[in-house]
Amino acid sequence: MVRLIASSLREARVRVLAKTTGTLPVLIFPDGQEKEIERRGNPSLLEGKKVLKIATRHRVTALVAELMSIQPEYSFAESVQIIKPNILVITNVRLDHLAQMGSTKIEIARSLAASIPPHCTVFVLQEEFLPSFQDAAEKMKSEIVIVRQDSYGEFLNFQKKLFPYEFEENLRLALAVSDFLGVKAELAREAISKAQPDFGRHKIWRAKAGVPPRDLYLISAFAANDPLSTSKILSRIEERIPLRRKRVIGLLNLRQDRGDRTLQWAEALKEEHFKLFDRWVFIGGHAYALKERMDSTEKKRISIIKEKSPQKILSRLTGMEKGEIVIVGMGNMAGAGRELVKYWERIGKPYDF
Repeated sequence: MVRLIASSLREARVRVLAKTTGTLPVLIFPDGQEKEIERRGNPSLLEGKKVLKIATRHRVTALVAELMSIQPEYSFAESVQIIKPNILVITNVRLDHLAQMGSTKIEIARSLAASIPPHCTVFVLQEEFLPSFQDAAEKMKSEIVIVRQDSYGEFLNFQKKLFPYEFEENLRLALAVSDFLGVKAELAREAISKAQPDFGRHKIWRAKAGVPPRDLYLISAFAANDPLSTSKILSRIEERIPLRRKRVIGLLNLRQDRGDRTLQWAEALKEEHFKLFDRWVFIGGHAYALKERMDSTEKKRISIIKEKSPQKILSRLTGMEKGEIVIVGMGNMAGAGRELVKYWERIGKPYDF
């Protein structure tokens, strides 16, 4: 989202600095050059102060920044007290970060609403709008702009063919913000087409690996994090690759510090959309605990890999099935996920889907 809006402003000759936390924390400078943010220790919302200083030093006229806080009190501090945005974009209300934000969409909406500052214009998707946003906006004397589901249909259908890795919801929001800021429609559309995607975007490679070498599809959906977002990516991939006709391995990377997300996956693996997988492989924290939560029938299709290196993980995976294999990485980009993506970039050829 940050990349799309910043690209649109650059195309309109606005001097803009952007900060995205995405898969990697990155600053995008007015000339489009990127620099990874070096952090000492854990991320801190005080990073916002440093970004504001950098924006001042580069004499930008616009700052597009991704808020990084999760708990409502931290969201309030970061957005209302530090960044103080004129425009706030709420991208989704999904069941993620449950321990910090709540276990229902209503609770999560309340948590997100804490980031609404005074006298701000707040963009929300029609399908994600909840009363909490309107209540918070009225309290802060801010205005809600609801982006309709049928907005920009013709462009989105065209864009989907060119850049299937970008969520349609993000494109709608980016175009709505660009319109609001007075960026001409043709400029905004051109800019979005040229925007540099995040490292963690879902991506497919073709490769050969194993003994003997066999054809592979390597699919990265690690950055989606939650099962709902992953399901959307799988639906899009199935439009291009007949997954149900191939041997498909789900590689689930679990974070030790995200027990709430592991519990979400425990429920999601029983849902219809995840039944297309012939085998599951768990790596990272909670791997054994998650396997124990599965019933006896499901356990037969689950393996655990202890190895850390991407080469050894792939070697184990290719030995589990015969013939052409599809490997779908999910769960988390952190740790092994990031290293696997880097390795797949080296050994694979991007698949034009």
